[in-house]
Amino acid sequence: MAEESFQERTEQATPRRRRKARERGQVARSVDLTAAGMICLGFTALFMVGPHLVDRLQETMRFTMANAPSLALSDPSYYSVFVSSLSDFLATMAPLFIAMTAIAFGVNALQVGFKVSPKAMEPKFEKLNVFSGLKRLFSVRSAVQLVRDPLKLAAVGLIGYLAIRSEFEGFFILPDLSIAQLGATLARLALVIALKIGVAMLIIGIIDLLYQRYEFEKSIRMSRQELKDEMKETEGSPEVKARTRQIQRQMARQRMMAAVPEANVVVTNPVHIAVALKYDPTEMDAPTVLAKGQRLIAEKIKQIARDHGIPVVEDKPLARALFKLCEVGDIIPAKLYRAVAEILAHIYRLKGKAVR
Repeated sequence: MAEESFQERTEQATPRRRRKARERGQVARSVDLTAAGMICLGFTALFMVGPHLVDRLQETMRFTMANAPSLALSDPSYYSVFVSSLSDFLATMAPLFIAMTAIAFGVNALQVGFKVSPKAMEPKFEKLNVFSGLKRLFSVRSAVQLVRDPLKLAAVGLIGYLAIRSEFEGFFILPDLSIAQLGATLARLALVIALKIGVAMLIIGIIDLLYQRYEFEKSIRMSRQELKDEMKETEGSPEVKARTRQIQRQMARQRMMAAVPEANVVVTNPVHIAVALKYDPTEMDAPTVLAKGQRLIAEKIKQIARDHGIPVVEDKPLARALFKLCEVGDIIPAKLYRAVAEILAHIYRLKGKAVR
């Protein structure tokens, strides 16, 4: 068992293993990809609803400034003014907040689909284990993150710098613009810079997602022993299944032997094969195979036939053909009708019966 516990995990995870990992919240997703989606789509949404937000905020400020004396008399503490202004601000920003939430949810759903995992929200006290924490700290995964994260930060910083520098000439005309023009120009510059940074993070996010999927597949790999254990859990032990099949075969054999006394004739090889046939012209269209077997089973069929006075006829070609072409309960094929009819007719003549 000690050797089995240290087996290498070289086998692909089964669907059951993947399902359990998903229930634990163990999925392959990239935080960078989510951040890139929020930057690109979020700034685009902000740029689209920005004018409406500015108008609403301006209306609130104009109302407060224009009615400051009366507001001061009615509410010296400005509590109601503060609450009203905050409510207006939240109502104004609500569409943007909803859009950002939808974007974050949508990007995550595209990566891993939608599934609520209660087990992922359960507290895990093993995370408080100092030794496990040190092991994770000095793992290969931590070393990769230590190198990867500064590189991502440097790449995003470089893209941001280049994006700002490409728009640097437009900064010199800002003092000559009106407030409305200044606001529109700064909004456009912010959108352009954010989109450039967002595209860079999108590329990083896609690469990170591929890496996360590689790490996820690696983490859920299974050893051969784990595959065997799972098969035992889902399909049952191979020993139990073999024993069940053996019992089923024994029961089927017993039923077959119990039907031999109803046969009209047993056709033999003569030693290796025996096939018991029954024909009742009032109930059957053709003779039916009641039992068949080889070697010991054939001997048992012949012994039961002799004990019940059933004729045992030696016909090697017919016995082999019946054994090969028919299963227990089948009617014989049409091409064997003539050979079987001749045997039945011979038996009827011996018994003094007329062939029907």
